[in-house]
Amino acid sequence: MRQIENTSIEDFYKEIAENTGIEVNDLLPPDINKNIGHFNVFKIADMIREVKQTKRMPYNRRSYYKISLIRGKNRAEYADKVIEIETNALLFATPRVPYHYYALEEDQEGSFCVFTADFLSGRNTSIVPDDYPIFQTGGAPIFEISETQTMELQSIFEKMQKEIITDYPFKYDLIRNYVMELIHYGQKLQPAPVLQGSPNASKRIISLFIELLERQFPIESPAQRLGLRTAGDYAERLAIHVNHLNRILKENTGRTTTEIINNRILQEAKILLKQTDWNVSEIAYGLGFEEVAHFSNFFKKRAAITPVSFRS
Repeated sequence: MRQIENTSIEDFYKEIAENTGIEVNDLLPPDINKNIGHFNVFKIADMIREVKQTKRMPYNRRSYYKISLIRGKNRAEYADKVIEIETNALLFATPRVPYHYYALEEDQEGSFCVFTADFLSGRNTSIVPDDYPIFQTGGAPIFEISETQTMELQSIFEKMQKEIITDYPFKYDLIRNYVMELIHYGQKLQPAPVLQGSPNASKRIISLFIELLERQFPIESPAQRLGLRTAGDYAERLAIHVNHLNRILKENTGRTTTEIINNRILQEAKILLKQTDWNVSEIAYGLGFEEVAHFSNFFKKRAAITPVSFRS
């Protein structure tokens, strides 16, 4: 199974540099190292004009946020949602939800900006991007917009593009305000209609679920802990209802979401018990159990032996 790429902000620049021939240092905004977090803004036409690649972008999980204003026919696919935009679109991407995007025609214009969570927070650490509805799981944050709305949004991107090359000492504070303006603009919009009956939806859901599950492992230190532990955790990350996830997995694998998760946790528990010298409490913690007794009961119920006996 092909794994989802885990794309960092560094990977983002390396990919652009490789595809365009532009040096990474020439892509970085001036004085960015003096700012809290990272931000940059691009014109889509400048990137497409240089890049020779397929139209299809694979699923990936980015470690940064992205807001795109796209002029041209395109398509976005989430776990169980497919959205096609005929003209202009505003798209919000969060590190929490993997998605797949590709252009449906050659001519694509517009702008996009990328930023990290600490950029948006700046000096006000109470600001968390995921607290805003537009970046929360459960929806498909891509919006079809009119030409008038496109012009309004383009003016915001143009302000960012103009400001980022100035030597104004507080320019990134100003740019944060522009980013917030885009976020609030998006939160007022109605989502684009979802195409029903996508034949590949079940396959995408299963593939993404397995990918998210496997990325929790291996547990490599006693300080590491599972980030996703329950069926609800996975459903939330995939932006689908937990009952829908259960039904898809049961129909295609014969097992529920919880059964699949527990089987993988049991497998990892056996590995840790045999191949590490961590105590049972450390293993229990890493696997997401609040109490050692809960882990022992979990293990004994499925392996018919206690963790201590299995280790010996």
